[in-house]
Amino acid sequence: MDLLEIASIQRAYATGALTPVELMAALLQRITTHPDQAVFISLVPEAELLAAAAALDIRGMENLPLFGIPFAVKDNIDVAGLPTTAACPEFAYMPAHDALCVARLRAAGALVLGKTNLDQFAAGLNGTRSPYGAPRNVFSTNHVSGGSSSGSGVAVASGLAVFALGTDTAGSGRVPAAFNNIVGLKPSIGRIPVTGLVPACRSLDCITVLANSVADSMAVLSVAEGDDASDSYARPVTNTPLPAKPRFGVLPLDEREFFGDYAAASLYQDAIDQAVALGWAEQKIDYAPFREIAAALYGSALAAERVAALPEFYPAQRELMDPSVRGIFDRAAGYTAVEVFAAQQKLQALRRRAQAELARADVLLLPTAPSLPSIADMKAAPVAANERLGRYTNFVNLLDLCGIAVPAGFRPNGLPFGVTLLGPAFSEAALAGLADGLHRALGAGSGQTKQPAATQYDAPAPGLKTLVVAGAHLSGMALNHELLALGATLLSATKTAAEYQLYTLATFPPKPGLVRSPGFAGEGIEVELWSLTAAAFGDFVAALPPPMGIGKVVLADGSVHPGFLCEAYALQGAGDITAYGGWRNFRAAFVARKRVEAEASQVNEADASQANQAEAS
Repeated sequence: MDLLEIASIQRAYATGALTPVELMAALLQRITTHPDQAVFISLVPEAELLAAAAALDIRGMENLPLFGIPFAVKDNIDVAGLPTTAACPEFAYMPAHDALCVARLRAAGALVLGKTNLDQFAAGLNGTRSPYGAPRNVFSTNHVSGGSSSGSGVAVASGLAVFALGTDTAGSGRVPAAFNNIVGLKPSIGRIPVTGLVPACRSLDCITVLANSVADSMAVLSVAEGDDASDSYARPVTNTPLPAKPRFGVLPLDEREFFGDYAAASLYQDAIDQAVALGWAEQKIDYAPFREIAAALYGSALAAERVAALPEFYPAQRELMDPSVRGIFDRAAGYTAVEVFAAQQKLQALRRRAQAELARADVLLLPTAPSLPSIADMKAAPVAANERLGRYTNFVNLLDLCGIAVPAGFRPNGLPFGVTLLGPAFSEAALAGLADGLHRALGAGSGQTKQPAATQYDAPAPGLKTLVVAGAHLSGMALNHELLALGATLLSATKTAAEYQLYTLATFPPKPGLVRSPGFAGEGIEVELWSLTAAAFGDFVAALPPPMGIGKVVLADGSVHPGFLCEAYALQGAGDITAYGGWRNFRAAFVARKRVEAEASQVNEADASQANQAEAS
């Protein structure tokens, strides 16, 4: 089985070696015959999935960055047409709409395969707390898969999906990545809106990406991210840079707790040594404040937020919950408001201490989890064993960090080990470059096959400029070659803010004119965001003919970038085409209309010819 990656699949599509219908059919067959039937809770009906794949194939790959890429969704994230259970049948409901991130991925051409299993209500890091069964580690059926995004981790590692969505409040996207030898990207809080997510701790929840490569995880992030007015915790995307050769914080020897897993301790040191070989500067940190914050997440009154997430279901139906999950909620419900405020104040003091340590390093390099327990170990001590798994993950969202978990080798018994790179909020792009380099250097490959990822992630170089294009410079259109010739790179297909209108100018050939109209409340105009060097940007702008100019364009996520804008005088005689949503849609409609007119003209000519023949006869 070849490693499933976005770029290799799309190359096969482009050459005709594979079609979306063929891939979906093959994966459905693989899923239904897979020996671990606890991975998925529900699947998209075969006929529906194949029809969606066929429709996508007819439409074509143009402007669909995730064209034909099959993915799985953790079953606490809404997918229209499939029940959301959060691994609790009595809680299940049928959502009318996709979660926003799912909708964005589908709009980019990705195809949902089904909903994956999880620790009930995302309350656990082990993957055994579900009435739908416990997905097993892909390297040992006697060991846990990690949770709470258990099914998502196993689905990717087993080759059942190219990527999967998980969630991460305390490590739920990173731990299953480490336990199944794949990549787990935990974005900054609010980078991917959680609209359509069953909350765990609303102020900390993140939607995560599990994939076989850092490059794939970032490709998914570029589509799913962006502000959302309906999510009070969502934030506009920004970019925090990091050094190419960072100072990386590591655990001092007295804080390296692996609970007797000496192989894991050795593999962690190997990862540190490899980072030093890459030219990074090792910096031991005082881990005590991080450890105390991690313990406070569920061991203090901060856990009361769990109860606030399910005010109607708990306590009215608490007896229907998994016993371990119910215990978490019961303890959380016992705290008073005074205790919550006291816990928040203690947390703030710990944050000050932790931030002082973070200032001494650009990134942290930590074990993702200290050990990998067996199913028997977890059943024997379900609470204590689970708490151990969060020792190096629980603090991350409380400190507003982002993280990328990568495979870091194998123990002598064949079980995988992983490390996580952590950086400041919105440093994902730079962090991904570091994580990808470390992943490759450590040589653990990805997934059950342990194959190395073919796609390398290249972090944006400092000094790059961004450019918003709205017309013939869009991917696959007439002038796109001008950008490609300058070495420009497509960052994302997105939309402008609502206050933009699009016109077709009275020129020959017709040109689009993007105009900002304060007070106009539209749907936004489809555009693309590109990056290019400062020199290339200057050459490009210098060659622009009037009435085109470069101004500041506000995108739907709130970010502002240089982009094409039209000078006001050129709008005389122009046609308002805002309703089409973008130049590509307008051109497609224009071509279709001309085709219909041409066909009608041919019919009229044929009728006239027949009439002339009849008259002559």
